[in-house]
Amino acid sequence: MTHLNELVASWSPAQLGLVGDVLEVIRAPHPVLALLGAEVDPLDPVMVALAADLVATMRVSPGCVGLAAPQVGVAAQMFALDVTGHPKTRTCHGVFVLCNAVVVEASRQEKAREGCMSVPDLTGDVKRATRLTVQGVIPGTTDSVTLTTDAFEARAIQHELDHCSGKLFLDRVAGAHALYPRKVYL
Repeated sequence: MTHLNELVASWSPAQLGLVGDVLEVIRAPHPVLALLGAEVDPLDPVMVALAADLVATMRVSPGCVGLAAPQVGVAAQMFALDVTGHPKTRTCHGVFVLCNAVVVEASRQEKAREGCMSVPDLTGDVKRATRLTVQGVIPGTTDSVTLTTDAFEARAIQHELDHCSGKLFLDRVAGAHALYPRKVYL
């Protein structure tokens, strides 16, 4: 087991060996968004290509800091993340993709506003852990890694893990009083 900080420092999407395609981001109530994603083989060339596609799609989507496989129509346990430059970021591991990620430890719950490309017209107040440790595998490798983070990056990871489990942020809001029309479209 390797600590992610060491691998992320030298990892880039180029190591996947291909340039990803920009895919369509699907919107609720599409049924794939409610499915539990299947565990993936991180060495499967189809999954490596999907990892590249997630990064490519995330990069062309204004304001996007994370994208999970179900959001592009694939019920799989994989997501891409990059909170670089976001004003609420404290700890930042740069761009990375994880397969089969699971939460190992979570603490200090806090409520904050979230939005989602699959629910473009709403934002909502969601309670999530502000400190988080996850384990997963980097696609294209068998490298099992552990990532510990906080603040906005921790929130973004939990949001993407929810997608991999068939949940939207809408499933986590306390009720209609915690939903708001989106004011800014990025």
